[in-house]
Amino acid sequence: MPRERKLPRIAWRDLHGIVLLDKPEGLSSNQALQEVRRLFRAAKGGHTGALDPMATGLLPLCFGEATKLAGNLLGARKAYLAECRLGIATTTADREGEPLRQRSVPALDGATVEAALAPLRGRIVQVPPAYSALKQGGEPLYLKARRGEAVEAPPREVEIHRLELLSRTADTLVFEVECGSGTYVRSLAVDLGEALGCGAHLSALRRLWVEPFREPHMVTLAQLEQAAGQGDEALLAWLLPVAAGLGDWPKLPLDEVQSQAIARGQPIVVAGVSGPHAAFASDGALLALLELDADGRSRILRGFNLPPP
Repeated sequence: MPRERKLPRIAWRDLHGIVLLDKPEGLSSNQALQEVRRLFRAAKGGHTGALDPMATGLLPLCFGEATKLAGNLLGARKAYLAECRLGIATTTADREGEPLRQRSVPALDGATVEAALAPLRGRIVQVPPAYSALKQGGEPLYLKARRGEAVEAPPREVEIHRLELLSRTADTLVFEVECGSGTYVRSLAVDLGEALGCGAHLSALRRLWVEPFREPHMVTLAQLEQAAGQGDEALLAWLLPVAAGLGDWPKLPLDEVQSQAIARGQPIVVAGVSGPHAAFASDGALLALLELDADGRSRILRGFNLPPP
């Protein structure tokens, strides 16, 4: 028998930066991450908040030292373009679930839809879907739901900054939502359907942006695969520097003595400066996120170990 051919081992490397992936439909966020990580041969990677397999759009992927910023991005504002199908409620609150209940859709006008949308704006209480990655007893809820166990996700407060109807047909609504961390657009679709008296489920979802990437230059998997075939220079052109994820953090350049002190984990005093700052070493590398008190004395919130730019 011919000997089985072994695939070449990937030579992983230390790589630091952020890729703004346009996630395709059908892949989980982790599957998308692993595909991109393999192309870049990045030793360490993570994503900043899961998108359901059905969803497309912006998925910031953090590699190397950029993974230390993932928590900052997870708490950021996000915007989505969503479509909900009226008249049918499903087990998963989206089109991938089994129908639970079907009801006739009443004739709707703009005023009726607006009256249903209005209570869903601002600080609201939302019940996450049973099929979600939220954990209960250390286990994701969707695993319990798949086993047929009764799942009751606890209600929680979320922030809906903007919720705007873009278009509608007899049985679909298309809307744009800008929201804070922890919001489930599937739950918005369910609540909207109940407010209209006919039920609903999420039929399409695309993430438009995640703060601080409000006008993201996204890249597809196909584009990354093509770039990888052209060589490292073409591929690395899609890798943003770690500092790109800092958004509006004020920059604080340090001299060599200050840089060495922060690198050793020691506090420094910067006269006339207070509040959160991103500290850059004398060689230009991002060194740390600092909190400076009223006297300018620093406290390290997060340190980075990056090579000079």
